[in-house]
Amino acid sequence: MRITRIRETQSGEETIEVETVGRALLNDPLVNKGLAFSEQERGELGLEGLLPPRVLTMEEEAALAYEEYRQKTTDLERHIYLTSLQNRNETLFFRVLTDHLAEMMPIVYTPVVGAAVEGFSHSWRKARGLFLTPAQQGRLGSILRNLPNAEQVEAVVATDGEAILGIGDQGAGGMAISVGKLALYTACGGIAPEATLPVMLDVGTDNAERLADPLYLGWRHPRVRGPAYDDFLEAFVSAVQETLPRALLQFEDFGTLNARALLERYRTRARVFNDDIQGTGAVTLASLIAAAAVTGSKLSAQEVVIFGAGSGGTGIADQIVAQMVAEGLSPAQAFSRIWLVGRHGLMLSNMEEPKFPYRRKFYQPVERVKGWKLGGNGPITLADVVRNLRPGVLIGTSAIAGAFSEQIVRAMASYAQRPIVFPLSNPTTKAEATPRDLLAWTEGRALVATGSPFPDVTYAGRRIRISQCNNSFIFPGVALGVLACGAGRVSDGMFMAAAAALAECSPSRRDAEAALLPPVEEVRQVSRQVALAVASQAQREGLALKTSAEELEKAVEAKMWTPRYARIRLKPRIKTQA
Repeated sequence: MRITRIRETQSGEETIEVETVGRALLNDPLVNKGLAFSEQERGELGLEGLLPPRVLTMEEEAALAYEEYRQKTTDLERHIYLTSLQNRNETLFFRVLTDHLAEMMPIVYTPVVGAAVEGFSHSWRKARGLFLTPAQQGRLGSILRNLPNAEQVEAVVATDGEAILGIGDQGAGGMAISVGKLALYTACGGIAPEATLPVMLDVGTDNAERLADPLYLGWRHPRVRGPAYDDFLEAFVSAVQETLPRALLQFEDFGTLNARALLERYRTRARVFNDDIQGTGAVTLASLIAAAAVTGSKLSAQEVVIFGAGSGGTGIADQIVAQMVAEGLSPAQAFSRIWLVGRHGLMLSNMEEPKFPYRRKFYQPVERVKGWKLGGNGPITLADVVRNLRPGVLIGTSAIAGAFSEQIVRAMASYAQRPIVFPLSNPTTKAEATPRDLLAWTEGRALVATGSPFPDVTYAGRRIRISQCNNSFIFPGVALGVLACGAGRVSDGMFMAAAAALAECSPSRRDAEAALLPPVEEVRQVSRQVALAVASQAQREGLALKTSAEELEKAVEAKMWTPRYARIRLKPRIKTQA
């Protein structure tokens, strides 16, 4: 249902006008207030007798919801409960989520969403968003126009389900990723729920287990590739631009080949970004800037090894190079400090990789490794690189659990006073090392940030908070800034501005022993700062109309939705002349 929000200028209270009453109103999660409908609203909206007589406050409803949540015995059950709550009452869901964000973010999104994706067909509850297949290619515009709130949509997250977290091709189950990501847009960035649209671009799957499952809910077809895939994506992006002209489109969890290709194809034509590439790069860069400051140096002074040459790893590398250039290096000097290691060894200039042309700029000249002492006759391994190069920064995006071995980490600790080690792969089971091991192997000296949430570590009587290099510190603020200023597209400079703003929020700026990133509970305040930085950068680049700083702050504030109940009233009918 399309809803109209009216903010009272004097009181600041919000009123929502609706066009339906009775059970239809209770069944619409965007406007349902459960037992919090007042007696007056119940009378005006045809709800008398449809609810128990007791009227609850939102605080009481939230307490009851949290009580029920705590009764669940597994994380997957908690995820399913929160999904069901969102399906019946969006405002209450976001109130509970924001009240318990640190506890519930891992349940709503990574790592628990991975299990929800795998079990998607067997835990189906209610349709959300759009499922689109190549069979509908000629009708995508009309399908989008079927949305009752099409003109209100401002944030679209679309996936084709090929590269979900570290668990790969999951077909239609990828929809849970789009839904979960948009929940964080709202909880962390304040994007109103009616302005969000999750999309599953179901182009089939090559997951044999899914195809063999008689209850699989997706399109039972091998994954479409090549020109047919490109044509379908072109039709989708064009339909979004035509039908949802206000929308920001995020590509999520696409395979390595398609992720980079789609970003390059559409970044100058549409308002798009890829969080796996740009968001991951920005949040990692912010953490690296903070970590370098703790060591008393700049990032440009470091040799950086990245283990994992996919979308995430190369996205991080791109932004590190940009930061090093901003700090005074030439592009050639910056590229020379990035050492990309894939599953089959160090990327070198004599390698042939026609499928991955975007990685070639990171290949190191073969001459640079002449004279290295290697552990074998095969490819140059991660251990070889660390032993010979002596890097100060080690980043993992490989999804290979335990890849950062004790031998490798102790080697770093032997020459680096504060080794910077970021095992970023998720879910938790895919992490290259655990924070507890990293701190034990470095006598508590390592500067650690992870991709998945890990508990604090106590070492030598000192409690060390482990920062999660969580994209939610970046993408909600980026979206908020883009939408608030009306930027026509999303640039690399805007992500650099986002990273700089996040680095400014680092607790380690005030205390060198503190965490590299703020606690998750502060993410909405961080998103506001990121949004202002992104919007200001958009204006500097001429991608948005120039305004004063005060006007920009007001625009960002006005765009941030807070989960509290509005007064619901029936939309006045327009009288016509007899």
